[in-house]
Amino acid sequence: MIQTTASKKILWVDDEIDSLKPHILFLEKKGFEVDGVMSGDDAIVAVQKNMYDLVLLDEMMPGKDGLTTLEEIKDIRPHLPVVMVTKSEEESLMDEAIGQKIDDYLVKPVIPSQILLVIKRILDSKKIISSSSMKRYIAEINRFNQKLYGDLSPEDWYEAARILASWDLELDESNDVGLFQTHEGTKKEWNIEFTKYIEKEYTRWLFSDDRPVLSPDVSGRFVVPRLKENKKVLFIVVDCMRLDQWMMVEPLLAEFYNIERHYYFSILPSATPFARNALFAGQFPEDIHEIYPDNYKVQDEGSLNRYEDKFLEDNLARRGVRLQKQLKYVKIYNNTEGEELTRRTADYYESQIATFVFNFLDILAHGRSNNVILKEVAGTEAAFRSLMKSWFNHSPLFSLLKAFAGRDFTVIITSDHGSVLCKRGTVAHGRKSTSTNLRYKYGDNLNSDLKESILIKKPEQWRLPSFTLATTYIIAKEDFYFVYPNNYNEMVRQFMNSFQHGGISLEEMVVPLAILNPK
Repeated sequence: MIQTTASKKILWVDDEIDSLKPHILFLEKKGFEVDGVMSGDDAIVAVQKNMYDLVLLDEMMPGKDGLTTLEEIKDIRPHLPVVMVTKSEEESLMDEAIGQKIDDYLVKPVIPSQILLVIKRILDSKKIISSSSMKRYIAEINRFNQKLYGDLSPEDWYEAARILASWDLELDESNDVGLFQTHEGTKKEWNIEFTKYIEKEYTRWLFSDDRPVLSPDVSGRFVVPRLKENKKVLFIVVDCMRLDQWMMVEPLLAEFYNIERHYYFSILPSATPFARNALFAGQFPEDIHEIYPDNYKVQDEGSLNRYEDKFLEDNLARRGVRLQKQLKYVKIYNNTEGEELTRRTADYYESQIATFVFNFLDILAHGRSNNVILKEVAGTEAAFRSLMKSWFNHSPLFSLLKAFAGRDFTVIITSDHGSVLCKRGTVAHGRKSTSTNLRYKYGDNLNSDLKESILIKKPEQWRLPSFTLATTYIIAKEDFYFVYPNNYNEMVRQFMNSFQHGGISLEEMVVPLAILNPK
């Protein structure tokens, strides 16, 4: 049964309780039920016999004082809110009370309106916060919706991604089902419009100097200028990290670094073999394939990003960066490798540029599709974010960043792409040699539903490599994923609500990039 304000019960503990009768009458007129007792012992008995919603506790009482009473109340009912009423603001007293988890305190003499404000803040905070959140949400979403069907810029879409990610995090702390459903509807609507925007603008960007930062532009925009200024750079790529995930861990690093957050767009397909190769090579996949013809082999998808260190080294050389020492590059697949790296952190302190790739999130996202326990633990986007934060808190990556905070390095941390929670299957038609990815595919003479995907018959217009005369690509829109008609039901069952990447969505294509300077 959900309590109303009229049924909320308060216990007021004060050795001068009779003098507080006007205050008690005031609260009763506001709909609260108030019991008054004169001692700590009476308070303990009352708490044992009755269910209260809040305790007002005098700090200075004869016999059992407020702090002792507080401790015993918390032993009986650990989650019962307690407001300490005191004559003293002495810091040591407050530290001790706060250490025992008081929820607030008031300094005598108290006035009725002051007491009411504290009580409502504690007892009605969720309702008040929920109401406030809905108003703020509607206001912020409406402001962007006024732009949505107009002439948007890349910066507007960065803002859209930030708004959605910020509300993702805020709603993780809320139980407002209605607001959550509204937010899901907003994400779907905005991704529909973002897909239209990408279809209209993307191929123009590829051949224009007047474009937002794309994957091949990241090194030239952020890494190279700092190296040319003789600054040491720690370049970290966290595979498959979304903006909301970065925003969740960013505050943990604010203790050690001054942080500038930037954004860029992952190229398509928004997947490691294309987006991350472009990130390190500073080139589009079409050019990478021409210069390094052995890199892309349809039969060997698992190792399509095996030359990243070579790509980065050649990229820096083309841009006029002359490294005095060998480039340091390490790829970390698991915590064992990460812990070994943190033990050798000092080996990298003299490097001009040290580059680390952490693959944990990508492995987790893919593993979740095939692992019942992982799917249960990270069943929703909120749960996946929470799991990511827990990993980061105890990860070699966090240890590494804390270690470099004491060194003269500029840290650039980013990802190659994000991921999207896939909810709808769409049929793909292709041969057995077609690539196996669920959000994009390439092979000979592919076909798909053009309402739910993009069909690329001329890869060169998208700056993608061709492997045969008939090479085509299909890229999924919004939250669709590809399934084959002869295995439709099984694939839908297996991959529904799985995190995938390679397609067109704000979650995959708007990538966070942070510049961290040690404090």
